[in-house]
Amino acid sequence: MPELPEVETVMRGLAAVMDGRRIARAETTRPDMRWPFPPRLAERLTGATVTGFRRRGKYILARLDTAESLLIHLGMSGRLVARPMEGPRVPWMGPTGRFSDARGHNGPPEAHEHLVMETADGTRIGFVDPRRFGCVDLMPTAAEDDHKLLRDLGPEPLEDAFTPAVLAGALAGKHTPMKAALLDQKVVAGLGNIYVAEALFRAGISPQRQAHTVPGRRAARLVPAIKAVLQEAIGAGGSSLRDYVRADGELGRFQDRFAVYDREAAPCPLCPGPAAGCAGVRRIVQSGRSTFWCPRTQR
Repeated sequence: MPELPEVETVMRGLAAVMDGRRIARAETTRPDMRWPFPPRLAERLTGATVTGFRRRGKYILARLDTAESLLIHLGMSGRLVARPMEGPRVPWMGPTGRFSDARGHNGPPEAHEHLVMETADGTRIGFVDPRRFGCVDLMPTAAEDDHKLLRDLGPEPLEDAFTPAVLAGALAGKHTPMKAALLDQKVVAGLGNIYVAEALFRAGISPQRQAHTVPGRRAARLVPAIKAVLQEAIGAGGSSLRDYVRADGELGRFQDRFAVYDREAAPCPLCPGPAAGCAGVRRIVQSGRSTFWCPRTQR
């Protein structure tokens, strides 16, 4: 599932081609994804102008001049693809700000494209989701934070308000492994398996450590580690594993910088090698999910 950096990257790509633009046409190709589409979704989107974007955890919110916000969650395999509409092969500037020689949309829609939006200035945005675990909703913009999917989310980790004291308060009394605590979206919004592993490694904290023991000096290390990992991943366009691509179809690059995630038995970047008692990155399973860490440096 795309995590905060991937969702932020997709949102920025959408903003580059949709912010300030009118949605000239919208279409749904089925009645539902994970849940049914909102009533008259295509009709309510058609003619609306996008006035801004916001990310909340792993959710994208596109604000419209109709005083409604379009909520998008990519689910496990969803992706949003922006491309020029029908026309000859011409250079165009994609969401990354780079020009590419891209052919317009002049053929049948992609398989599993369930929602289509076309802007008045000629960009087609398609929500493609083979497994249909993603979702779309419409809500009053003024009530975004009261939406059932958003109201219980924890703090945004990249905001100044996310401090060691805030994290310590959320972890107090939690008798669960630290890995599980950070995956709890009520503790902190937007983290997933990849960036929890990388942040815990940078902070030198074991994923098996009981969460209630982290407040204090460990929380003081962990918060800046979380922020740094997320900021670096956003700068690299996220991590492309399995289905994730950016809105312009390009791959993220942060997977090339993983210190521990998906690097079982690889040398630990911080250890001098087997002579120091380090056998490399270890993989364990926690709650049915892979955890990657270095037992020598993470305590």
